[in-house]
Amino acid sequence: MAVTYPEALDFIHSRRHGGPDLVRMRTILDRLGAPDRRVPYVHVAGTNGKGSVSALIASVLEKCGYRTGLFTSPYVRRFNERIRVNGTDIPDEELAAVTARVRAVLGEFEDRVAEFELVTLLGLTYFAKARCDIAVLEVGMGGVHDATNVIEKSEVSVFTAIGLDHTQYLGNTVEEIAAVKAGILKPHGTAVAAGDPGGVLSDRCRALGASFTPVDLASLRILARSPEGITFDFDGLRGLRIRLAGSYQPGNAALAVTALRALRARGWSVPDDAIRAGLEAASWPGRFELLRRRPDFLIDGGHNPPAVEATVKSLTDLWPGRRFTFVLGVMADKDVAGILERLLPVAERFYCVAPPAPRALPAEKLAEMIAARGGQAVPMPTIAGAVRRALKETGPEGTVCALGSLYILEEARRAAEL
Repeated sequence: MAVTYPEALDFIHSRRHGGPDLVRMRTILDRLGAPDRRVPYVHVAGTNGKGSVSALIASVLEKCGYRTGLFTSPYVRRFNERIRVNGTDIPDEELAAVTARVRAVLGEFEDRVAEFELVTLLGLTYFAKARCDIAVLEVGMGGVHDATNVIEKSEVSVFTAIGLDHTQYLGNTVEEIAAVKAGILKPHGTAVAAGDPGGVLSDRCRALGASFTPVDLASLRILARSPEGITFDFDGLRGLRIRLAGSYQPGNAALAVTALRALRARGWSVPDDAIRAGLEAASWPGRFELLRRRPDFLIDGGHNPPAVEATVKSLTDLWPGRRFTFVLGVMADKDVAGILERLLPVAERFYCVAPPAPRALPAEKLAEMIAARGGQAVPMPTIAGAVRRALKETGPEGTVCALGSLYILEEARRAAEL
């Protein structure tokens, strides 16, 4: 039965939330003709940087001439951006058609499939339909039980920085969390990683007969940085440039290059000029993204202490000695105290908002937590109002950063563009 684009979105968002069942996922994919087995994958797990690394790898693979899928979450501007081919969001009519196709085979599972499971099924089905040469899959959360781990093999497993997040699901130490994320590793596979807490990843690779390559950050040298981008050398490649301005992004780019060279070693054509062109072409909205000048206004998806610490370093690297105005909205289940601990030393003031999501921490509660720690905080009823007030009261020489949850970024963007 045909469905419209709005009907497809309604169906997707009506699904329950919760953990996936990979046996159920496999059954559904087999009913669809196993589209996942028709596309090779780069599988990307980690705590922070997954989206940026995935986007960088996909951009380079496109420059190599490969028809490249990219699966990420959550979205910042529009749902369709979660499923992309060669940099283009899945068209509305294709999303509707693929949703109808998947729904038609759910059968007895229709009421049990979680939203992220369904979106993963849609992405895998569309990449096969679009005849992708390769697809980059970003893990949603964790690894071993994540819906994307239904794929049976990958060309390269990529691990970005691993830190404490989703501890109620993944574990209370970085080693425990790394063990869960290591679940995406496949027997005799290839893995590259930004780090290896407690040797968990390398130990797992040895057990599976898989190769393990840590990124060589000793060969990374920053040449120049500005709010518009960063130039750097890495591992024999000189004068590489990315438009991603966060201080952490050269490390992400180095990991992406390491993964791409691992693909080259597996027989993929990945010339150095394509690496150079793809890195410079890559964009990733909502990650330390500069939207305007005087005052400088950025949006950033940092939503846990390690990510916020990286955001603070990016701010202080670009504007040393300055104090910043923050538009802050967080989810109640995050380590809010840890986030505030990183922001307060560099904060002039906060405008507090509630993200448009059920798990949002109320703006008034957030403002109380900041005030109790000696900070200046004003609860605001809307994100747009908070952005406009912050820009007005900061003055042309100041810097405003909206962060804390990806769910506040699109409204913050629209407010800044008015």
